[in-house]
Amino acid sequence: MFARLLRLDPSSSSFLFGPRGTGKSYWLRHVYGDAAWIDLLESDTYNQLLADPSRLRRLAPESGQTVVIDEVQRVPALLHEVHRLMEKEGTRFVLTGSSARKLRPSSSDLLAGRALLDTMHPLVPEELGEAFDLGYALRFGLLPALYDPEKKGLQPERYLSSYVQAYLREEVLQEGLTRNLGAFSRFLEAASFSQGNILNMAAVARECAVGSKVVASYFDILEDLLIGVRLPAFSRRARRRLLQHPKFYFFDCGVFRAIRPRGPLDTPEEADGAALETLIFQVLRATIDAHQLPFELYFWRTVSGTEVDFVLYGEGGLVGIEVKRKSTLAGRDLNGLKAFRDEYPMAKCLVFANTPHRETVNGIEIIPIEDALRSIRTLLQPQPRG
Repeated sequence: MFARLLRLDPSSSSFLFGPRGTGKSYWLRHVYGDAAWIDLLESDTYNQLLADPSRLRRLAPESGQTVVIDEVQRVPALLHEVHRLMEKEGTRFVLTGSSARKLRPSSSDLLAGRALLDTMHPLVPEELGEAFDLGYALRFGLLPALYDPEKKGLQPERYLSSYVQAYLREEVLQEGLTRNLGAFSRFLEAASFSQGNILNMAAVARECAVGSKVVASYFDILEDLLIGVRLPAFSRRARRRLLQHPKFYFFDCGVFRAIRPRGPLDTPEEADGAALETLIFQVLRATIDAHQLPFELYFWRTVSGTEVDFVLYGEGGLVGIEVKRKSTLAGRDLNGLKAFRDEYPMAKCLVFANTPHRETVNGIEIIPIEDALRSIRTLLQPQPRG
């Protein structure tokens, strides 16, 4: 087992959200091996608590033992009992979930200071250490099962294909999120061509032959299941005219590759570029969350098309990051960051590229991609003010 960066506050109850397959349950069983465990994926437990959520009182220990409820979104009514036990008995709960959709109306009171919210992401290079391989990660992503030494016979392509089939399609149907699985499957493929791009609902709707409102609801489903992310545009105190529509990403580059169809008209470069940008995006998200870095993540693009792939903004400062697959950069490759720095002179500007060594050009740091991924925490250290 790789040592995960995530740490839960031992003095508080917690919600631990994350997509299926990111290792929430596996990690908790190691960290909280003595906890009382309530697994709502077990049919008997699920049926008992679904029929009568008050039975949780009998299952929860009276001592100071932590109680883990796995996949709590399957029985949202349990949150009322959890709330009561937290308030009356002082019981500490760790509640895991792979969907926020059913919990949203019920969990707001718990999240308001009574239970902290944490997220489990796929692995990051800092966790993998010497086991991190950039080429492998770009092909298959960073889901923990793909790196488990106890699963040496695991075939990455088949695992990811099964993940898409069993989770992204079947579970969506089982949870009643959509009745038209064929349309949703077409939507998934169409959405994969939006990876790393400005989201165009009308274009996706035409591609999968459904209405724009249906497509909008499907994107909401992906976000609620934590497998899709809309990245907002950065526009603080802008002088230039900027695009305001968000970008879209699947949460893991291996899952993205498994969803995206391939054929004789597709060039490897089309998917490879999106996969690289996705890999950096997911490592940025996970590092910010795990180390509680004071940043929010955005992108920046003017109406004329000048763009910076990622912008980090917050109490930690302002950072612009461009991603380039090239091994040799020309002056025009830095135009986006130059324009961004003209707009925001205080910004720290970085390029992650396939260059052989680090260098600085006109105040812009150019860093080899693998070095950047291994040292993102250091690169994002809050900047001194003044």
